[in-house]
This record gives sequence, structure tokens and C-alpha cells, in this order.
Amino acid sequence: MNDPQRPRLDARGAVDLSSLAKPTPPPGSPGGLPTPGAYVVDVDEASFPELVRQSTQYPVLVVLWATWSEASQQVVADLGALADEDAGRWLLARVDLDANPQIAQAFGAQSAPMVAAVLAGQPVPLFQGPAPREQIRPVVDQVLQAAQANGLTGTVTAREVPQEAPEPELPPLHQKAYYAIERDDLETATAAYEQALRENPRDHDARAGLAQVGLLARTRDADLAAVRTAAADRPTDVDAQLAVADLDVLGGKVVDAFDRLVDLLRATAGDDRERVRVRLVELFEVVGGEDPRVVAARRAMASALY
Repeated sequence: MNDPQRPRLDARGAVDLSSLAKPTPPPGSPGGLPTPGAYVVDVDEASFPELVRQSTQYPVLVVLWATWSEASQQVVADLGALADEDAGRWLLARVDLDANPQIAQAFGAQSAPMVAAVLAGQPVPLFQGPAPREQIRPVVDQVLQAAQANGLTGTVTAREVPQEAPEPELPPLHQKAYYAIERDDLETATAAYEQALRENPRDHDARAGLAQVGLLARTRDADLAAVRTAAADRPTDVDAQLAVADLDVLGGKVVDAFDRLVDLLRATAGDDRERVRVRLVELFEVVGGEDPRVVAARRAMASALY
């Protein structure tokens, strides 16, 4: 059985599908690098010359990382912690290797992570690949000794680190659904959202949560290969097409799912057509009514129906 990857939860207590088919998460968000500390900066090709200038005042360590490198996350986090420990004796610069190929070429980076120092404008390769924190500390100390010997004794001005805003409190039924989803108790989550809607039919977050939990429930035991094969073999089978559309939305292929169901609307009638329409509306709730893909699909649905 191929269980599709579960999306994360958002602050509403519903399933957060906003990251599907989106760029690299920003620092501090799920899946992104840690939020930069007081002595950490994110650098690109435009800001790199300023970094070189700063290296004439104090040592700079550069870590080239990549989204596809799991080791990058840990090395970046360890270097950030060491930068905080040393409180301004050196600056950590984080560079996305794939987004900044000229910097990667300048350091001769062949893979990620790669760590180098810049002392008085001169690059000094340090190490490449994963390394435990206890091995990184002596490397940093050697860089500091070299900087001291070359008169690079300036201090990094600590940048102000914004405080993370506390997550908003959820209404009790939303919180109940949130915890239920976390432990994969989709039945309890469904019941909580349904009760929230009975109490307040205008609760849009509960409606979205209910649609998203419904998607998780329908795909919970899905075999991706079997579902896709069935949809390809039986193009007029409504159940087969609904099942593959669910998996497409869960996998981030939102436009494919909407196009498939709009085409199915045109090819069906009666009860089958109504089932397709209802599923489309549910998937619109999953993705979000303001999403441009939903706006376009709503127009296409109206054209297919009328």
C-alpha cells in the first residue's frame, strides 16, 4: 500500500495544503532553514560583495546549502548555534547553492553543504558534506585564530531578531479537530468540524477543515499505482476519476485534478454529474477559494454546467 504523504496542519486546525507546488519555504517556516539569529545573514549574488567588504573587519563563515540536501539543514543549524555562542566574533552567511550558481562557482562547491571562510576578502575552503557539531567547533576556532593573527578583530553588530508571534488560539472544536488529525483520528476530526458548522454555518475555517479531512480520509488507504491504472483503463468510470483527482490534489497536481473533473462534468449526466460537481466544490474548499487555480476552475465548471 502506498500511503500518500500527509500535509501538515495550519494554524486554523485544518490541513495546510498551501505549500503544494510552491517554491522553497522561507526561513522559519516548516521545511525551511531556521530563522536567522543575531549573527546570521542570508546572502545572494547581489549582496555578496558587501559580505566580502565585511570580511576585512571580522571573519565570515559561508555555508552553501541546498533544499535537496538533508545534511545542509543540520550543518546550518549547528553553525548558527556556534555563531550565537561566539556572540559577534564572526558572521555566518547562508547561501542557497542552487539559486546562486556564481557564488557556488567562486567557492568551487561541488555539493552541499560546503563551508568556507572569507578572511580579508580571500576565500578559505573549510569542509564539505555533513559534520557533527563537535567537529565543526575546532574548525571555527582555527578560523578565529587565523583572523586574530591577521588583525581581523572587529565585532559583528547583532541584528535584531524579530520575536515570533504566538499562534492564535483555536476555538475548542477546531482545537479538538487539530489534535485528532495529528493522531490520525479522522473520524473525531470530522465530527468536531461538523459540530462547529452546526453551531455556526458561516464558519468557513470549519468548512475548509471538513473538506480537507474528507480528502485525507478518502486517500488514507489509497494505492497510488492502482488508482492511476484504474483511471487510465476506465476513463468514463466516475469513481476511478474521482479517486485519481483526490490523489492529484494531495500530491500538488491541483490543475490536473480540476481539469480532469471539469472534463468529466461535460461527459456525465444526472446523478453522476452531480457527484462530480460536489467533489469539485469540496476540492475547491481544500485548496482555498482565493487560489487563482480555484478561480479559473470555477469558471470552467460553470461553463461545463450551463
